This record gives sequence, C-alpha cells and structure tokens, in this order.
Amino acid sequence: MFNNVSADHDAQRGAPKTEYFTYADFGLAFFDRAISKKRILSAVSGITGAPIEFGPIGAGPGRIAKVTAHGIVNDPTVTRVSEDEPLRFNLHIPVDLKFVVRLTGTVHRFRADVAVDLKLTARAAKPLRAVIEVEPPDKSDVAVEIRAEGLASSVLQIVSGMESEVKRFVAKYIKEEVNKPHIQKARDVDLGPMIDAAEY
Repeated sequence: MFNNVSADHDAQRGAPKTEYFTYADFGLAFFDRAISKKRILSAVSGITGAPIEFGPIGAGPGRIAKVTAHGIVNDPTVTRVSEDEPLRFNLHIPVDLKFVVRLTGTVHRFRADVAVDLKLTARAAKPLRAVIEVEPPDKSDVAVEIRAEGLASSVLQIVSGMESEVKRFVAKYIKEEVNKPHIQKARDVDLGPMIDAAEY
C-alpha cells in the first residue's frame, strides 16, 4: 500500500514514477555499477608501463645461441563476458618484446607481439566489499606472434623453438605483477566507507 501511495504522490507532483525492485535486484544493480570496466582498469593500472626482461638463456642445438628480451607492458583492455552473478571479465594485456639472439659471433634482433588474457571474477565479500579475483594465468593464456621479417631461417628455427618458454615466462611475470600488494589492495574495495561518506 505504501508503494502505491508513494507512486501516486509522485504522479501528482509531476515527478517521474518510481520503479521499485527487490533488495536482491538492488544489490546486483549496485554491484554492477561498482564493478565497472573503468574501475577494473584502474585496479590493474599499476602494471601498465612495467618493464619486462627475459634471459639470457641458451637456445638451439647445444644451447649455442644466447637469447635475451626486454620490453614493456602496454595498456590493457577489459571485456565483460557474463551478465549474471558472478560478473566475469576478460582482461587482455598486450606486451611488446624486443629480442636479441647472439649466434656464432652474429647478433640478430627482432620483435614479438605478446598478449596475455586474464580471467577475472567479481565477488561480494563481507562485511561490504567488492573483490576482483584473478585466475592465475598459465602459458595457455599467452599468445606470441613473432615478427620474423628478415630473420635467417636458422635464427627463426631457434626462436620458434623458444615460444613455449616465452609463454611460460610471461605468464609467471604477469601473475607476480597482479599479485603485488598495491594491486591486490586495488582489487579489494571496501564499499562501507564510501556509503558512510555519502550520508547527509
């Protein structure tokens, strides 16, 4: 009865009609707003620009070649992959790597486009927290595309044989980055103080 009276009162004043819904639906709508793509990107922004270094490691027959790599983590993008509880997202992290291969007195340089796809899940936690869980990545979550233009076939063969090792290294690196204390803190948001600050 109270709802009807309130709605009629709104109509009499010319105000928009109030649409009510359940506490459960309200909570899901609130959580949906709190865990936006923008907030997720903000939570992991600390990894952008992070330097990444690899090697030197031996590669090829007899480990005769020595390979090193360096680069940076570029700006990630996020895609929502579920509409219902729990909210799930895919975080795509591009990494630009520059490789140097030293082989029998010669030096060969090339680049590789690397991408890591992280699976994220937004959880509600007590007392009133929003927590973004990150599924630990492994090499199956990493894609490597070698820019092979100008590479000698012998060098390309060595590089191609290293792909699995590069994937393993990058997955481990990203896992360590997203679990650093400042990023863990950003992934765990206490909503209570925000609500208290809005009191009037």
